[in-house]
Order: sequence, then structure tokens, then C-alpha cells
Amino acid sequence: MQVANNHVQRVSLAARRAVEAKDWTQVRACAREILNQQRNSAEGRFLLGLAEKVSNRREQAIKAFLTAISLDDTRYDAAVELADQYLHLNRYGDAVELLQQYAPLMDNSPLYLDRAATIYTQVGLPDKAWPLYKKANELQPGIDSLRAHMAACNVHVGKIDAAKEIYADLLKKHPDHQRNHYELSRLGRATDTAHVEQMKEVLQRKKLKPELNIFLYYAIGKELEDLEQWDEAFEYYKMAGDAARSVADYDVEADIRLIDKIIEVCNKSWLADGTVEGGADGVGKTPVFIVGLPRSGTTLTERILSSHSRVESIGESFSMQIALKRESGVRTTDSMSPAIIESAAKKDIGRIADGYLEAIKYKLGNKPLFIEKHPENVFYLGFIAKAYPQAPIILLKRNPMDNCFAMYKQSYFRYAYSFDDLGPFFVAYNRLYEHWHELLAGRLIEIEYEALVSDQEGETRKLLEQLGLDFEVACLNFEQNKTASNTASNVQIREKVHARSVHRWTCFDKQLQPLRSYLENAGIKVA
Repeated sequence: MQVANNHVQRVSLAARRAVEAKDWTQVRACAREILNQQRNSAEGRFLLGLAEKVSNRREQAIKAFLTAISLDDTRYDAAVELADQYLHLNRYGDAVELLQQYAPLMDNSPLYLDRAATIYTQVGLPDKAWPLYKKANELQPGIDSLRAHMAACNVHVGKIDAAKEIYADLLKKHPDHQRNHYELSRLGRATDTAHVEQMKEVLQRKKLKPELNIFLYYAIGKELEDLEQWDEAFEYYKMAGDAARSVADYDVEADIRLIDKIIEVCNKSWLADGTVEGGADGVGKTPVFIVGLPRSGTTLTERILSSHSRVESIGESFSMQIALKRESGVRTTDSMSPAIIESAAKKDIGRIADGYLEAIKYKLGNKPLFIEKHPENVFYLGFIAKAYPQAPIILLKRNPMDNCFAMYKQSYFRYAYSFDDLGPFFVAYNRLYEHWHELLAGRLIEIEYEALVSDQEGETRKLLEQLGLDFEVACLNFEQNKTASNTASNVQIREKVHARSVHRWTCFDKQLQPLRSYLENAGIKVA
């Protein structure tokens, strides 16, 4: 028996070396040899699971990792790998349950602490990720990847100064690291050209293709805008957008067709047919949906409202979109399509409602109202209104030019990389906005970003009254809200409300004239 155990240990060591070398054929061979010797070997099942994972045989990988855990309930490595598989299947609650169970066992593994923390971040729980990243860095200090993950999580949980310190230190070590330059640029307003010059020097020295400089272009543009060097800032924004568009594989006509299909399908007769009664839900809480285009003030509204003692936020989730796609039964690699919308509209809205609530249940605390703040849920407002008749829907609106330019300056939005796409997209979106305004009259709480930042208290009091909530001064001091944020505005929300971004587009009036003309010609008022 001892001889057999020694042999298994040798094969296991060989398998671990093969894992490091990414020789998955050898890993699979080692797993089979171990299992031939010991059919109930947790190590053999774990190694087999790794091999199945890289072969994209998800069902087999899950089975192998589950078996490993059942054979040895201390195998946190198998648990984290299993959680990762659940993540890819959108089974976020199952992933979180595993991590909560096994995180205490990972105290001596920087690798799996980091992996578990990354999964927590991906499911929108950076507050749970932070202590794991911290422990991983304590166990193995000085590892660049671990430190970068720690810095990113610091931003999510509001530890901005700590994040700045890490990024600055990483850049001393690796001055050409474009993503770290970009992340550092986001963490405060530039007051001099020192960092801009550093980034320009990287561009000049490396001489990379434009598509490899996207993050530097955005970062330089942002800091030049901070310094009010408007013309040069726009040059870099344009270089960033042009480079991003060249590799984005984006077709604005596909989004326009989607919007047109939503308007066609989600009409008055459809909305009135088969609405869920009662509207509350299977979790005993009331959802509050905050929607609008990105950069329209959705995060600001969320932070104000979630500072109330009776309201919590689950942040941004894709759970409504996922529920629609799953119930539609349409088999496609597209995350959303006209076919999905058309099919989902014929399904039982109760199943869509329940599917969404089941998916986000792992994020809920003990407060009676919870906010779902994914801006692009604006596309699914018909389904939301039908599934949750009692749920408040808050729709944000911002000056079209400010909104469009704010999206244009970011790396996140494929439809905003060029005016050739952004103009037609916004015109189509505006049709959708007007459709919801008419279809859901009486259901929508409409907020103008400019009114909110110019009269925060007045607009906040009005919003709370519409939601049946008493006024609380904490809502005016939202920057003191310590909860984490995974949004593109996770730095701005740490400061008091301001109006610096109102009519910001006018600083770039000359460069934005083509977009302005397009919108005005489409009948959209931009002043």
C-alpha cells in the first residue's frame, strides 16, 4: 500500500509540473494513472477536472471537481475551480456559496485566495474580495499581479489613496505598463503634465500599433482634459476611439435592429396581457430599477438612494438579460438579439421574474428595498414593468451632447468609439426613450441629471417622496457611503455632488460639431 501511495505522489508531482507547463495532455494522463491506482482519489479527480476545464468540457469538469470535494471536503482548490465553472454558467449564487464555505481554508494559498477574490469581484462582491486579496499579498508580497488586483479592488471599496500608491509603485518597476497608467489616471484630477509626459514618452519609445495603445490614449486624453488643454485632449480621445473601433467588431445597425424590435414587441397590448399580479417577489423585497444610458447619472442616483436606511443596492447585474435569454430558448452566442426579444415576449413573464430574483438573491441583505442599477436595463423596461408591476422604475436623462461625449471618452462602450456609430445609436436610443415615456406613463420616475446636480436636496426629497420614503440627511452625504462600487463612476462617487460636467461638451464645441449636427438633423434638441 505504501508503494502505491508513493507512486501516486510521484505522479501527482509530475502532474503539477505539467500544469505549470500547460501540458494538459500530460495532466490528463497523470490523472488517469492516479485514478487507475486509487479510484477514489480526490487528487486524481481534481487533476482530471483541470484537464476537462481547458478542453471546454464544462459538464465533465464540474463533475470531476464535485467528486473531488465529496472525497475530500478540505480541497479548497477544487472548490474554487468549481466556483469558477459556476461563474461561467451564470450560477453566481452557487459560486458565492462555495467561496463562503471554503475561504477560511485558503489561508496558506496566495494563488487560490487571489482566484477566489477575483470570482467575488466578477459577481459584484468586491467587499468580500478585498480581505482575500489582502491576505494573498501578505502571504506573498511583491508579486505584481497580486498587487495590481489589490489596487483595483481598493478602488471598488473606496480606498483610492492606497490604490494610487500601488499603481505608482508598479509603474516605477514597469514604466511601460499601459493599463496601470490608465488606472492611475482615473484616480484623481491631474494638476500638472508630469504623468502626461511619462505616458507620451512610452508612446514615442515603444512605437506600437495604435490598437496596442488604446489605454494610453484614453489616459493621456483624460489628464489633458483635467488640465483644460481641450484641443490636444480631444486628439487623444479620437486616437483612442479610432483604435478601439478598429478591433471592436461592432455593427451599429445590429443595435438599431434590436431597439426597433423592442419597440415593436413591447407595446401596449403586450404589456397589458399576462402581467404578474402583486408584483412583489419571491424574496420578500421590492426591487427599484435605475436605468438610462451610461454616464447619465445612474450611479449618482443609486448612491444617493442607497444611502437611505431602508434601501440597499446590488449594483449592476446582467441578470435580467440572462433571464430573458434563458427563457427565450433561443440558442445563440449573442448576449441579446431581436430573436431573443421576440421569443421572450411570448414566454411566461412569471418565469422571467422568478429567474431574475433567483439569480440576484445572493446579493440581498436585510433591507426592504433593493436597487438594480444596470444602465442598459433600459432596453428591457417593458419586461421589467410587466414582471414587477409594483417596482419603481427610475429613468435618467442627460443633455444629449454631454451624455454622448461622456461615453465617447470611455473605453467601455462599443457604440461610442466613433461619431459614425454614436450618432445613429443615440437617435435610435432616443426613439426607445420616447417609447418608454409614452408606454410607461405613470410608472416612470424621470430624473434629469442637470436638475439633480444643481438642486441635490430638492430632487432627492422629491425622489424619496415618490418612493414612499422619509427624508434622511445621509442621502445628501452619499460620498460618505462606504459600500463598494463596481461601476465606471467608482471614483467620482467618493466626492460630493458637483456640476463640473454640465455643458462640458462645449469645451470641445468645434470637434463635436459633426455629432451635434447629426443629432439636430434628427430632431434632437442638444442645447
